[in-house]
Amino acid sequence: MENMQYAEELLREFLIFRGFTSTLQTFDRELSTDIGRNFQVDKILDLVFQVYVPKHEADKLISLINFFKRCFCSPSETLFISTLKKLEVSILRYYIIHALQSGRQDKVVEFFQNNTNYLFQNREDWMPWFAIPYLTNPSMDPQFRVYFSKEWFDSLHLSFQNFLSEVFNGTRIPTLLKISTEKNAVKTLKDGIKQLNNKLSELQALLETKEAEILHLRSLASSVQEALIHKENNSICDFSSEASTKDSLVSQVKDFHDSVSTSHNGVEKMSATNSGVSSSSTNVPDRSCSVESTSVAETRVDFLAEEEFPEVKVSFQETFLGHTSTISRCRFSASGTNVASASVDGTVRIWTYDSATPTSRNATIYCGAEIMSLDWECRSDRLLLIGTADGGIKAWNVDAKRVVCDLNTTAEFPSVLDLKCSPVEPIFVSAAASRWKGFHKLDRAGFASLTVWNMKTWKAMMVLPLGEDPPAITSLCFNHNGKILAAAATDGMIHMFDMSAGLQITGWPAHDSAVTSLLFGHDETSIFSLGSDGKIFEWSLQNQGQVLWSRDCSRYCSAGSLKMCRHEMALDSSGRRLLVTSGSVRSPIYQMQGDMPGFRTLPHSGPITSVDWHPTLPIFVTGSADYSVRVTSMI
Repeated sequence: MENMQYAEELLREFLIFRGFTSTLQTFDRELSTDIGRNFQVDKILDLVFQVYVPKHEADKLISLINFFKRCFCSPSETLFISTLKKLEVSILRYYIIHALQSGRQDKVVEFFQNNTNYLFQNREDWMPWFAIPYLTNPSMDPQFRVYFSKEWFDSLHLSFQNFLSEVFNGTRIPTLLKISTEKNAVKTLKDGIKQLNNKLSELQALLETKEAEILHLRSLASSVQEALIHKENNSICDFSSEASTKDSLVSQVKDFHDSVSTSHNGVEKMSATNSGVSSSSTNVPDRSCSVESTSVAETRVDFLAEEEFPEVKVSFQETFLGHTSTISRCRFSASGTNVASASVDGTVRIWTYDSATPTSRNATIYCGAEIMSLDWECRSDRLLLIGTADGGIKAWNVDAKRVVCDLNTTAEFPSVLDLKCSPVEPIFVSAAASRWKGFHKLDRAGFASLTVWNMKTWKAMMVLPLGEDPPAITSLCFNHNGKILAAAATDGMIHMFDMSAGLQITGWPAHDSAVTSLLFGHDETSIFSLGSDGKIFEWSLQNQGQVLWSRDCSRYCSAGSLKMCRHEMALDSSGRRLLVTSGSVRSPIYQMQGDMPGFRTLPHSGPITSVDWHPTLPIFVTGSADYSVRVTSMI
């Protein structure tokens, strides 16, 4: 029965989480007997009359009957309880009769010895029966003769069968099964929350659309006003030779130029006297006005470019609302079927976004410290690595649903800023910092330590050389074969390591600020870097120091947003789309190829603090300061 299985999964998850392994083993052992037989009448009858009674398993027989009694705890079910108690007496009497007929008088004596107190609760039904083991021929005794007849057994069997059919196949449902109603209520509530979130997204999208239209209209109005003033100025210049309007025109030109170009170097040339205005002096304001107007227009176009990205077209979207604080990291598993998300309160959740995917791996992990980094084992979905702000590195086995290893960095480097698994070898690298003052204190993260760990022995293999007192490393990435490791630092440097030799092979200054995220390009001939100043560069790995592509998303990566997250970016599997975190409720998706400038994500209700792409599909995940995690599939 689906609802019973759901309850069993919840109980197993709780026992594993609390570490009650002995209790879990006992639970699984007892569950293997399948005591309720999923409430299938034929199986329950066989269990009683073909297993427990013939094998003289009185304890299990009584346990089964008590289990059914617990199913009926509602006052409205007193009739069922009364009937079941009468049937219990008859079934236990049949157990005694069958034991005597099988020549197992010892089992009858054992039954009375073990259950004396239980039977004395109904002493009027059992007092004469305590003598039956000591009768020479109980089947001939007038008091017990009827119980040895086949007709009595058939009547008992039919009565018990009718009772079970009425209870489990009829209209009445035991109280224990009402968990399905509660589950349906939870599902309805989740559907309602999902609809409200979709409605909220629609309203936010409409609001942003209206704001963009207002901004666009203001831009057009300003451009029209400037064009009219420019046209008026040209008219002034054409008629400057007319003496009757000379004084008035000079005054207008001077006033206009002073208001528009007071900072321009040519303002001194506009100090014309009332005695006359030369044609050269009247042309100065035209050039100045034209340059200023062009500059303003270009600035507006530049500013509106990303704001006017079209909204991404969505085939489906799933929102996860299980967290209770700002999301710090979210990552797809190696196959993309599971998502791990972490929040700053020290909680990690593993969940699925596709209803067709089993939920057996879903789990909640409490780490007791702020989560700084997450990474899945690249070769499977089996292990999840978690790095914390107190120097902890936990390896969570999603199948066993437990922490299989709990490591700690050295006391000198207590904050694990990033973790990265090799795509080939059973190793991972941790980037730890000597101190950490929060997301907005990147420049105060202290010194760095890069340690390579073996995932079979869970021991440190080596420490990669970074020089004396190196700035903290904020982001790591491997190339496709795990031979090269790239590391980004708070001083704006990018370091490259040969993992075979364990040595640094090159490095270059990439940003004037801390680098917060680093990614190899799709063909691995380039590498992307994101600075805390919001600048994105694509660096050539064939011509070191050459910038192949760049964008300035500083309006999304403002200093204020750094207080909520360490900005990061993600590249899709085709290498054509680059998704960036945002201090706004939307994130930009830059198009690396083609004529389209990019897209905007659907809005959260808070800044977007973490992003990742599905390893093979056009699906991305966003985590937000509004405590939600959202999976979006693009059309």
